[in-house]
Amino acid sequence: MAFTHRLLHLLFIFSIFHLSLGARRLTELVQDSSNLLHYHNGPLLTGKISVNFIWYGAFKPSQKAIVSDFISSLSTKSPVEPSVATWWKTTEKYHTKSTPSLSLRLGKHISDDSYSLGKSLTDEHLVQLASQGESYDAVNVVLTASDVAVDGFCSSRCGSHGSASGSKLKHVKGKNYKFAYIWVGNSETQCPGQCAWPFHQPIYGPQAAPLVAPNNDVGMDGLVINLGSLLAGTATNPFGNGYYQGDADAPLEAASACSGVYAKGAYPGYAGDLLVDSTTGASYNAHGTNGRKYLLPALYDPSTSKCSTLV
Repeated sequence: MAFTHRLLHLLFIFSIFHLSLGARRLTELVQDSSNLLHYHNGPLLTGKISVNFIWYGAFKPSQKAIVSDFISSLSTKSPVEPSVATWWKTTEKYHTKSTPSLSLRLGKHISDDSYSLGKSLTDEHLVQLASQGESYDAVNVVLTASDVAVDGFCSSRCGSHGSASGSKLKHVKGKNYKFAYIWVGNSETQCPGQCAWPFHQPIYGPQAAPLVAPNNDVGMDGLVINLGSLLAGTATNPFGNGYYQGDADAPLEAASACSGVYAKGAYPGYAGDLLVDSTTGASYNAHGTNGRKYLLPALYDPSTSKCSTLV
């Protein structure tokens, strides 16, 4: 199967702690009037796109519901603000008046709880799994369970996104099409300090007490943060030639340009002045469907050249 693959290396929280001067310079860049993310003349995701899930390994129904409700919340107006849908609207600012808007909907679920490719996966395995989803008008999301090792997981990344041309779709209307895909791992048992902060103490940097996860699942609430970041990157830079800054193989994108920022007042080691549930003590910044609450990363707003937060 022919494919092209581009990894988005998520900026780990510990790297922000360790390179606090770099984070400070990033903040200064974001506040500058010039546009941080440059457009490289490629296509963005547009139209009606289904988000399909390939669940690799053992996931509880309650864990799947957390993620499914998040995707549904992207396009569902919430009666309570701030909301997931309002957070997602920032990505619309990357579209011009001449390009169709993007509408995401929850698609198919494919479960592989028998670990058909084993418990140690390569990037090639991720593309193979992603190819099981739809190949047209779709983003295929591979989620790996907490007991699955993936090349680079925890050591350099919490997830990645890229594109591939799968066997299901070689040519449509005489053209060769690619589909976008995302991979995120459940870091609960392998590296929650790196990939589920601020719901777990970080391995490096200031050791503030971890926050309470809004869905009472440190691994899955951390996974939603990373999924949200990668989904924003996929929407605005799906094929490696959209909006980004820096090296195309490790770019700063809509969310990774604001890494570690979740609310106003954020600084290295502090996620910002978040909302707190009076009953559970959980920290969050967005309301979703079915009464859900989520913590979502700040997104770079091209209209203001700043990192935009919900609270």
